[in-house]
Amino acid sequence: MRKYCRVLTIAGSDSGGGAGIQADLKTFSANGCYGMSVVAALTAQNTAEVTGIFPVPPEFVARQIDAVMTDIGTDAVKIGMLHSPDLIAVVAERLAYYRAKNIVVDPVMVSKSGARLLQRDAVEALKTRLFPLAALITPNLPEASDLLGRPVEKAGDMEAACRDLAALGPGAVLLKGGHLDGGQSPDLLYCGGGFSFFDSRRIQTRNTHGTGCTLSSAIASGLAKGMDVASAVGAAKKYIGGAIEAGARYTTGKGHGPVHHYYAFWE
Repeated sequence: MRKYCRVLTIAGSDSGGGAGIQADLKTFSANGCYGMSVVAALTAQNTAEVTGIFPVPPEFVARQIDAVMTDIGTDAVKIGMLHSPDLIAVVAERLAYYRAKNIVVDPVMVSKSGARLLQRDAVEALKTRLFPLAALITPNLPEASDLLGRPVEKAGDMEAACRDLAALGPGAVLLKGGHLDGGQSPDLLYCGGGFSFFDSRRIQTRNTHGTGCTLSSAIASGLAKGMDVASAVGAAKKYIGGAIEAGARYTTGKGHGPVHHYYAFWE
């Protein structure tokens, strides 16, 4: 009997389907993995705005993790939006208990529409409880600024920011450069004491909702299939580039539409 490559997402639900758990599960499937989910929060959102966040009680989040880990298990874990310090603490404790491996933390703090998704007092818990468990963290420049308490805004800021983020305990850091100006969108990977740039052409489109969720989930999929961090990042960058380019041809909603997660399978 064959076994699936198993990936668990612990994140918030996006009623609009473009980000959060919905994007994660689509990404796992598109990248040849079996996806499972732990819903950490319900959000009322669409392409234009987030109108409400309803946190799931931490004890029920723990029960979901237990249900998955005691039966199916997992080869990688992607962590997205965790709203509060208590929730972060419970997730960290349960993952440490099960010795979960290949944990990718996407420190989701603000939605594409500008709504704050992480309580400010949860930032410290994220850094001290979850980052030390992570094989990789994937902040963008505004998130890195928030985490480090200083501006990280230019390409010249990225190497020092990666080193300082790595000092918080994760195995590797992928600092995403999508907020930089210019025709390229460079991401910088700090892994094993060395740096690697992953450049991609910037695609002019409004349909960028869920790109961070999708990228981190694609990386987790690569890790679940046995890739090393650099190879998983490279494969994920190729996947997200294709998903953004294909999604740019569609109109969905009135705001930032989603990428096309299944572009390799249907138009």
